[in-house]
Amino acid sequence: MPKTPPYSREFREEAVRLLRSSERTVPQLACELGCSPQSLRNWAKQVDVDEGQAAGLTSDEREELRRLRRENRILAEEREILRKAAAFFAKEGGTR
Repeated sequence: MPKTPPYSREFREEAVRLLRSSERTVPQLACELGCSPQSLRNWAKQVDVDEGQAAGLTSDEREELRRLRRENRILAEEREILRKAAAFFAKEGGTR
């Protein structure tokens, strides 16, 4: 079952906007918003990456990577099941 983030995308975007437009420090704003200072820093960094101002994977690229890893894991499990089934049926076919 997919995990939903505890903070909505809109909340995170608004938090970063407030951080950049106010004179408050990261710990002050995080305390006011009820999130951790590190989360706020991470959100700000991700916005920089998404806007092309910093190096790293964009949010869309991260989502695609997550999806591809999940798909790869499922395919590997299916391949393993098929390998075991083929071995089982090959063994059964030889005993008749």
